[in-house]
Amino acid sequence: MADMTLLPNPPSRRSRRLRVVGTVVLLLGIAGAGFVYWLGTRAPDVSDDLSMIGYNRAETRQMARLYGQSGLMVEDLSNNLKRPGVQAALIVLAATLFAAGCFYLAQFPEDDGKPADGMDSHHG
Repeated sequence: MADMTLLPNPPSRRSRRLRVVGTVVLLLGIAGAGFVYWLGTRAPDVSDDLSMIGYNRAETRQMARLYGQSGLMVEDLSNNLKRPGVQAALIVLAATLFAAGCFYLAQFPEDDGKPADGMDSHHG
């Protein structure tokens, strides 16, 4: 019987589904990152409060004495992760990596159990 498809290798349902999922995740990630950034920039910023200057210095000195340089690095990382710009960038990065994985996997044809060369497996 003649194969009636015009394309040599039509995209499978799995490939289409992966592309749709990748696109949806990417769009939701961008929208979510924008929303997180918008909410974060609307919140009042208390880091510039003059009454907290002495507290922050004492806290930093205590952290350095108890945990050393690595404790200060973890504290800095924790403070940076609280910033809305960093949070938004991490959301976009995660969504982009997930979507890229979906698009990459969508390139491969779906294995339907048939040999790739069209020959039966018992013919060698």
